[in-house]
Amino acid sequence: MTDLSDHEGPDAALRADIRRLGTLLGQTLARQEGRPLLDLVEEVRALVRSDAETAAARLGALDVTTGTKLARAFSTYFHLANITEQVHRARDLRRQRATQGGWLDQAAKLIAERGVPADEIAAAARRLAVRPVFTAHPTEAARRSILSKLRAVADELDLEMANSTLYGATDTGPTDRRLAELLDLLWQTDELRLDRPDPTDEARNAVYYLRDLYADAAPQVMDDLAETLRSLGVETSPTARPLTFGSWIGGDRDGNPFVTPAVTRDVLLIQHEHGIQATEAAMDALIQEVSVSRRLRGVSLDLSASLAKDLDALPEVAPRFRRVNAEEPYRLKARCVKAKLANTRKRLADGTAHVPGRDYRGSAELLADLELMRASLARNSGQLTAVGKLASAIRTVSAFGLHLATLDVREHAEAHHAVLAQLYERIGEVEEYASLSRPDRVKLLSQELSGRRPLARLDTPLTDTARKTFDVFGTIREAQERFGPEVIESYIISMTLGVDDVLAAAVLAREAGLIDVQSGRARIGFVPLLETPAELNAGGELLDELLSLPAYRAIVAARGDVQEVMLGYSDSNKEAGITTSQWSIHRAQRSLRDVAARHGVRLRLFHGRGGTVGRGGGPTHEAILAQPYGTLDGAIKVTEQGEVISDKYTIPALARENLELTVAAVLQSTLLHTAPRQPEEMLERWDSAMDVVSDAAFRSYRSLVEDPDLPEYFWASTPTELLGALNIGSRPAKRPNTGAGLGGLRAIPWVFGWTQSRQIVPGWFGVGSGLAAAREAGLSDVLAEMHGRWHFFRTFLSNVEMMLTKTDLSIARRYVETLVPEPLQPIFTTIEEEYVRTVREMLAITGETGLLENNAVLQRTLAVRDTYLEPLHHLQVALLRQYRDLGLAGRAVATAPGGRRAPSDGTALERALLTTVNGIAAGMRNTG
Repeated sequence: MTDLSDHEGPDAALRADIRRLGTLLGQTLARQEGRPLLDLVEEVRALVRSDAETAAARLGALDVTTGTKLARAFSTYFHLANITEQVHRARDLRRQRATQGGWLDQAAKLIAERGVPADEIAAAARRLAVRPVFTAHPTEAARRSILSKLRAVADELDLEMANSTLYGATDTGPTDRRLAELLDLLWQTDELRLDRPDPTDEARNAVYYLRDLYADAAPQVMDDLAETLRSLGVETSPTARPLTFGSWIGGDRDGNPFVTPAVTRDVLLIQHEHGIQATEAAMDALIQEVSVSRRLRGVSLDLSASLAKDLDALPEVAPRFRRVNAEEPYRLKARCVKAKLANTRKRLADGTAHVPGRDYRGSAELLADLELMRASLARNSGQLTAVGKLASAIRTVSAFGLHLATLDVREHAEAHHAVLAQLYERIGEVEEYASLSRPDRVKLLSQELSGRRPLARLDTPLTDTARKTFDVFGTIREAQERFGPEVIESYIISMTLGVDDVLAAAVLAREAGLIDVQSGRARIGFVPLLETPAELNAGGELLDELLSLPAYRAIVAARGDVQEVMLGYSDSNKEAGITTSQWSIHRAQRSLRDVAARHGVRLRLFHGRGGTVGRGGGPTHEAILAQPYGTLDGAIKVTEQGEVISDKYTIPALARENLELTVAAVLQSTLLHTAPRQPEEMLERWDSAMDVVSDAAFRSYRSLVEDPDLPEYFWASTPTELLGALNIGSRPAKRPNTGAGLGGLRAIPWVFGWTQSRQIVPGWFGVGSGLAAAREAGLSDVLAEMHGRWHFFRTFLSNVEMMLTKTDLSIARRYVETLVPEPLQPIFTTIEEEYVRTVREMLAITGETGLLENNAVLQRTLAVRDTYLEPLHHLQVALLRQYRDLGLAGRAVATAPGGRRAPSDGTALERALLTTVNGIAAGMRNTG
C-alpha cells in the first residue's frame, strides 16, 4: 500500500519499515475485505498524484460502505506510519544517548562550563519541581483499543531492531507473522467509540500512562538527574521531588457538569488502586533483590525496632515469611510494607479510619519505612544498594506517592460568586452581592477572609448548582483526610478577571475548614488562571494587589511563600490570534516575575499548553528555554493533553526522552537564565518591534473573527458538527449559556475544525500582517536581529512555519467551493491572502527559499503524508455534502453550540464521516 521508493537518505530505514507495514496492511485488506478494496486504494493513490479532479469525482461517486472501508484503510496506514516513526525516533535517541549523552548530560556540560558554584546548584536542585499535568481535554481521537495494538506493533519492531543490533541479520518471518496478526486485529477493531467517556473512563486512560511511567521512564530520569547532579558535586536526597505528576481528570469542573464531588472521590480511588499496585510491584522487586542476611551484615537498631513493631501490629504477614525471612530483615520489612499497602487498599474501599502502623495515609509513613531500610544499608556495607536500587525505589515513591498524580481542582470564577451571593443573602448583610463593584467585593471578602465566623451551616439552603460548587471544598477536605494532604494541592480559578475572583474561592475554602488565616493554615493554594490577552496584560497588577492584602499574603506564607499562576494559551489564541497570544504570555511572565520578587514570593507558572501550536503546543524543550529570564526558578507545571500524551508516552524510550528534556531545560534555565542574555537597550528595541508586530497581527486577526459571516463560514467549511459524535471527551464543546455563535466555542473544537479542513487559521493567521507592518515601519534589520538572537522570537517563527507547512489551501478550497454558500466564500479569499503574506514575510526573515528548507526529512515526511491525506479530504468533502443535503447536519449544527452530542442515529453516512475525521487526525498528528 506504499511506494516510498527512495532507498537512501537519513530516513531510509524508517521508510523501509513503513513500506513493509504498508505491504502487510495491503495483505490484510485483501484477506479481510477482498482484492477489490486493495485495488481501489492503489487506484485512488495514483489518481490523487496525477489528476486531483478525477480523484475527487471518483471518491464522490463511491457508495458509503465502500467509502468507509477506504477511509479506514488510509486511517490505519497513518496509525502505522505514526507508530513506526515513533519507534525509529526512539531508536535514534538511544544511539544518540550512547554517543553524545542525554539532555541532562548536555545541561550539565553547559552548567559546568559556566562555572556555577556547587552551593548554587544544590539550592536550585532543592527548588526543582517539574510537574506534567494530564488533562482530559478531548483531542485523542484513537481509542485505547487501537493504541494498545499499535503499542504491540511498536514492541515487535523494537524487538526486531534490538535483535538485529545484537546478532546481525535475523529472520523476519516470525515478526511479519505476528505483525500480520496484529494488523488483522486492528482492522477488526472498531475505531469509533460507542459512547462518550465519563470522567472515570478518562481517569483510567491517564492511569494507563502513569503506570507505565512509574515502571520505567520516570525512575530512569530521576536516577539520571541524581547522577548528573552528583557529577556537578551535589548530593540529593532520594525523598526530594524534582519530578511529580498532576491531573485535572475528575477535578476540572469548569463547564463540565459531569465532574461532581462524587466523581472526584471515585477518580482518587481509581488512582490509589493503581498506585498501590505499582508500589506493591516495587516492593516485590526489592524482596527479590535485597537479600542481605543479618548473619553476614549488621542491621541498624532503628530498622530492627521498626521491624519488631511492624510484626506485632501486622498479623497479616504470613508465618511462612516470618520463618524463611527471619534472618533477612530487608525482605521482611518489605513484606510488612506490602501488608500495610493491602490494609490501605481495604481501608480506602471500606471508608474506615487510618490506623498508624497498620496502613498508610499519604506517602510520608511509607517513605519513612523505606528510608529506614536505606539508612541501615548505608551504615552496614550496603552503600551501593543504598544509593542504587533502594534510592531509586524511594525516588519513584516520592514522585508518584500512592496517588500517582496530584489532582488539581478547577472551577469558573462566576460559580464562586453565585454561591456567595446566596450565602450573604441568607445572613442579610449584603442585599445585592452580585451588583457590588469589584473593589467593593475585594473589601468585603478581605474582611471575611480575616475573620472566623461561618457564613454557612450544613443545612444552609442553596440551589442545586451552588450546592455542587460549595460541596467541592468539603470534598477536598475529606479527600485530604482520607488519602493524605498531597492528593489535592491547588484550586484553579478559571476566567480570573480580578482579585475578588481569587478571594471568593478562598472564602469558600475557609467555610470548609481548608483555610484559617488566624492560625496560618492553608491546606490548598489558589491559582488565578489568566486566559485572555486583557487579563494576561493586567496579570502583574492583579498579583500585586492580591499579595498586598494581608489576609491573602498570610495564605501564601502558609503555603511556603509560593504563588502559582496559570497562563492560558488556548483561549488567548482564540481571542487574539497566535501572535498577540504568545507575546501577551511572554510579557505577562516578566511582569509576574517582577511582582513576585518584590513581595518576596516564589512564582510557580503553570503553562496551559494545548496539543497544537494553535493552542500553545510545540517542542517543549525550546518553549522552556524561550521563557523570559528569571521566570523559571526550579518549578513549572505544564499541561499534557490528548494526542500529545500518546505521542510522548506510548513508547518507553520516548517517554524517558520527553521527561528528561523537560527536567533538563528547567534545570538549565534555573541556573543559567537568571539575567538577560542581551543588553537592555537591545531588549527594548525588540520589545518595541514586537509590539508593532503584535498590534498589526491583532487587528488582522480580529478583522477576520469579527466578520459577521465567519460563524456561518466556519460551520459550513469545517466538519466541526461531528466532534461531539466522536465521543472523545466528557466535556461539552461550548461553555454553557453562550449562544449559537463562536464566542463560547471552546478552543479545541475551534482548532479541530480549522485543522480538519487544512486551513489551520489558529496556527498562523495575522502573523504575516504583523511582520509586514514591522517591515513597512523600517524594522527589517531588527526582525533579522530578533530571529538570530532572541530565543522567544525564533521559537515562535519556527512553530508558525510548521503550521504553514501543514496548511494546504488547495485542499481547503475544495471544502469551501463544495460546502460554503457563494456569498460567504470571500472569507476564504481573505484567508488565502493572509497565508501568502505570512509565507512571504516569514521567508524574508529566515532567508529560506521555501518552508522547512533546512529540514529535508520533515519536508519529505509531510509531502508523503499529503499523498495519503488528500483522498481522505476528498472523501470527507463528498460525504459532508451528502450528510448536509440529507438534513442530518442541520440537526447536528443546531445542537453543537449547546455542547451536546451530534446525533448518532446509526447511519452509515455518519460513521463514514467520523472515519475520515479519525484518519485526517492521524495523518495530521493533531485533532485539536
